[in-house]
Amino acid sequence: MSDTPGYRPLYRQVYDIIVRKVAQGVWRPGEALPSEQALARELGVSQGTMRKVLDALTAEKLLERRQGKGTFIAENTQERALFRFFRMARPGGERLTPQRGEETVKVRASRAAEQAKLDLMRGDRVVEIVRTRLIDERPAIREIIVLPAALFPGIEKRASLPNTLYSLYQTEYSINIVSAREELSAVAATAEDQAVLGVPVGTPLLLTDRVAISLQERKVEWRVSRARSDELVYAVTLN
Repeated sequence: MSDTPGYRPLYRQVYDIIVRKVAQGVWRPGEALPSEQALARELGVSQGTMRKVLDALTAEKLLERRQGKGTFIAENTQERALFRFFRMARPGGERLTPQRGEETVKVRASRAAEQAKLDLMRGDRVVEIVRTRLIDERPAIREIIVLPAALFPGIEKRASLPNTLYSLYQTEYSINIVSAREELSAVAATAEDQAVLGVPVGTPLLLTDRVAISLQERKVEWRVSRARSDELVYAVTLN
């Protein structure tokens, strides 16, 4: 596809061109975009169409507007990603910042459930990250994270991974997480949960099953988190 509109609806063509430029690293996180007028001239569309596209991408958190400065590529900083995607809190809604605990990373063959969750082909390889997250320096959450290995080459060779992975995905792999589909359920602690989280077998835990979606609408991460329910709740604000 060229960087000039073709025969699809004009708004969607322009939207896809801007998204592709971001994914290709034409503009890096934190960088200012050309002006609305300049982008409209470059793509041969009206300023109204360009404004509609930029408004939509701002609403989707890919872009951010800074008063008097312009429009910038949003950065998935540690703090920003935690605020958007980490929903565990104390009863009453007090937001928490988890700390990193023990972690293992390996590349292996994908399994049937992972192929279904991430739209992978049989034989595709995945990166498996198993880690513990701490609250007040105590183990509180056990996570298993599965990534398509083809999208994250070499991630298993890093000396350590950041507390919040989404900023790493953006800066090192040009993968922007813009949404996530989550399912919550109650489960009983297993012997492995007991060993990691220090709770008796059978203790109620909160399980969060999340599939993270990239800007290109691709499923790029499957994360299953098992959290202590005696001290933590899943907190959301509905407007």
